[in-house]
Amino acid sequence: MADPKGFLNHGREVAKSRPVDVRLKDWNEVYVPGSLLPIISKQASRCMDCGIPFCHNGCPLGNLIPEWNDYAYREDWAAASERLHATNNFPEFTGRLCPAPCESACVLGINQPAVTIKNVEVSIIDKAWDSGDVAPQAPERLSGKTVAVIGSGPAGLAAAQQLTRAGHTVAVYERADRIGGLLRYGIPEFKMEKRHINRRIEQMRAEGTRFRTGIEIGRDLKATDLKKRYDAVVIAAGATTARDLPVPGRELNGIHQAMEYLPLANKVQEGDFVAPPITAEGKHVVVIGGGDTGADCVGTAHRQGAASVTQLEIMPQPGEDRAPNQPWPTFPMLYKVTSAHEEGGERVYSVSTTHFEGDEDGNVQFLHLSEVEFIDGRLTPKPGTERRIPAQLVTLAMGFTGTDRENGLVDQFGLDLDERGNIARDADFHTNVPGVFVAGDAGRGQSLIVWAIAEGRSAAQGCDRFLTGTSELPAPIRPTDRSLMV
Repeated sequence: MADPKGFLNHGREVAKSRPVDVRLKDWNEVYVPGSLLPIISKQASRCMDCGIPFCHNGCPLGNLIPEWNDYAYREDWAAASERLHATNNFPEFTGRLCPAPCESACVLGINQPAVTIKNVEVSIIDKAWDSGDVAPQAPERLSGKTVAVIGSGPAGLAAAQQLTRAGHTVAVYERADRIGGLLRYGIPEFKMEKRHINRRIEQMRAEGTRFRTGIEIGRDLKATDLKKRYDAVVIAAGATTARDLPVPGRELNGIHQAMEYLPLANKVQEGDFVAPPITAEGKHVVVIGGGDTGADCVGTAHRQGAASVTQLEIMPQPGEDRAPNQPWPTFPMLYKVTSAHEEGGERVYSVSTTHFEGDEDGNVQFLHLSEVEFIDGRLTPKPGTERRIPAQLVTLAMGFTGTDRENGLVDQFGLDLDERGNIARDADFHTNVPGVFVAGDAGRGQSLIVWAIAEGRSAAQGCDRFLTGTSELPAPIRPTDRSLMV
């Protein structure tokens, strides 16, 4: 145990954010560089090294949290990094992007603010990179087997790295022009600078993983041809079919899916554009959807100089404390103020869009909405609450409904789907097609980055066992696992 009285002597301290008026002028990460390290030892000392560490079960990866908290407290950063990497290929991703279900399951969180697990995690890995403790781990020998991984998001990268380290020759196919999937083009720079992805890719290249960009399996290369080239295939193509809003006026100019809008802002940071083809500059922006993707749209619109930003959510505003039906250690639905919300804008709950109104040139100008309430278990419009708000740019951030069915990947492989429309798989992440596995959102449905990495690691074990008859790779989860999340 780090410090038997640490949780009594120290309160919770989190990473400091740069002032709003400063960070809105650039696209760098919102946190003050280096602000965590001076306090992280004290924060790690708050870990009680519980006899039953529920944080393990709250984390789909099964991160060894008490162990690396103890090393962080003692400032043994190399040992902390080793324990961190024992269960997580990319802690710098999860430490920045994961909503930290581990903290919701922290035993200290029963009656005190939980341990800052996420901040400790990102401090350890950042220190490890700075100290040169992160090095390529090339396999000692090659198996002679080849694997194609479709998709380079967190699930695909995790599966590829594990399989490469097991000695297989792995090629990652990505339909975009750069590796990273939604990490690259869906996550704004101010949440995670892309240099973190770039150095992991270089590590993977040094280990032997090969990358093929600009190739969409199903369109540019038939799935059947890919299957013939490789001994096994891991599908980690994500759940990229966005949920739409079929209301009158949807066809107006200026209404875009979030994943049409956000990647263009990231491409500016990559140097592909001087200015984004879709911009919020000088416009009244409405974001439909109250989740993390919606918040990303809010923060992006602020940085592009929007005249106003309004975020709409059909569900009621969550409370600031756990609801009775979401007891510890489950992951509760709480009111959350992200860094993007700190920067301004209005959040409106319990409303539904009825239609859009445009000008004579076909450009959206107003959004009409109505308040809603639950009646007999259904959200129903409240009469007399209709109103309109200015909207010259609308982004739809309402989630995703499944993997892409239009590119031919599912049909060409002949894959079975489950009752939710995801690619079906067994306990080894094996699909109905021999030698074809699926991991991440493509098989699980839209979920968290920590689940994607866990699924990638588990699918890699299943694939490795298929290729060699046995596997020493870890498998943190099975497809039916739901951890402590609701």
